[in-house]
Amino acid sequence: MTDIYLCRHGRTTMNVAGLLRGRLDPDLDLVGYAEARELGGLLGGLGLTRVISSPMVRAVETARPIAERAGLEVETDDRLLDRAYGPFDGTSSDELVEKYGSLDAAPGVEPAEEVVARGRAVLEELAAQPDGGPIVVVSHDAVIRRLLDELTPTPTHTEHVQPRTGCWSLLRTEGQSWELLMADSKDDPVETALATRSVHHEPVFSTGRPAT
Repeated sequence: MTDIYLCRHGRTTMNVAGLLRGRLDPDLDLVGYAEARELGGLLGGLGLTRVISSPMVRAVETARPIAERAGLEVETDDRLLDRAYGPFDGTSSDELVEKYGSLDAAPGVEPAEEVVARGRAVLEELAAQPDGGPIVVVSHDAVIRRLLDELTPTPTHTEHVQPRTGCWSLLRTEGQSWELLMADSKDDPVETALATRSVHHEPVFSTGRPAT
């Protein structure tokens, strides 16, 4: 059994502006640093064994308080990078959708299947390791959203809690399936914090798809 806290990085000024970050590398803004500290306080004391991050600055800055609280070093993995938008990094996603119909249809954008494949490979490698304590993985909205849809699919792909900046989703793999046990909700931070300390999680969504 492996528990993975899949975390989205904290907020940046580009998030506020509604611009695609992609392979651009902005720092966290003040809210983002606060979100990172909150994650550190919430997850850092849960007996983590590893903290693995996208190498982008916004992700590493989010992972650092978690790792420091846990007494670990931040590891990075290029497969957790944000989706590549090619010439459209730094542009408005709404403008792209208006022009091309969807982000997927815009020329030069990394195919969604490739985003899922590289992200899933990281999680499956972690799941294949000997049982240990929980693991934190810090990545990006475009990666996390698709991984949740791939590993814990729902009929309309809309029931998942949308990953706000600085949020987490708890995935568990045991045997041949993935389960989404808990998703962070800013509406009730007390209940969310208590949930991470409970050993009686019930899965929100699960799938019988093989973990490896």
